[in-house]
Formats: sequence, C-alpha cells, structure tokens
Amino acid sequence: MATDYDAPRRDEVDLGEDSLEELKSRRTDAQSAIVDVDETELGETFELPGADLADEDMTVKVLPMQADEFRCSRCFLVHHRSQLAAERNGELICRECA
Repeated sequence: MATDYDAPRRDEVDLGEDSLEELKSRRTDAQSAIVDVDETELGETFELPGADLADEDMTVKVLPMQADEFRCSRCFLVHHRSQLAAERNGELICRECA
C-alpha cells in the first residue's frame, strides 16, 4: 500500500479513535483501478539497441538456402527467385538493388 510521507503523522491515541465505518470508507477511497506495474520486470524484457547478447541462446531455427532462393551479390540477402531482377557476369541481383 502506498504511504504518503508528506502527510502529518497521527499519534497512537488518534489512531484508536477511528470508527470501523470510517476506516472502511477510507479503505475503499484509497483503492484505485490502476494496476501497479513493477518497473524492474519491464526492464528485464526491454532490450537496448547494440546490447551485448553474446551469452544469449539463439531461439530461431536457421534453414539452409532453398532451391527457389538466391543470394543477392550486392546486399547479400537471401531472396525468393521472384525477386530476381538481373544476372550480370554470373552475379544475381535482387529488385531492390537493381
């Protein structure tokens, strides 16, 4: 439960004088519909660009280049044969690089 440290403190004598109804009403007033989010949990799932991921395990299955794919000689990306734009001197070039 959140504590307001700026609020004036009450003596133990004052605390004993509160009625049950007053305490119940204060309890329902203090509750809100906002869910508390732990910032440390958010930070664990957030990855910064350029972060060191050397000790991380690879979770993506890498497949070898398929028969209907080619590697562009300019951008070195693997594309489907439908993206082939030109073949110059035995070099395959994709549509994006052509």
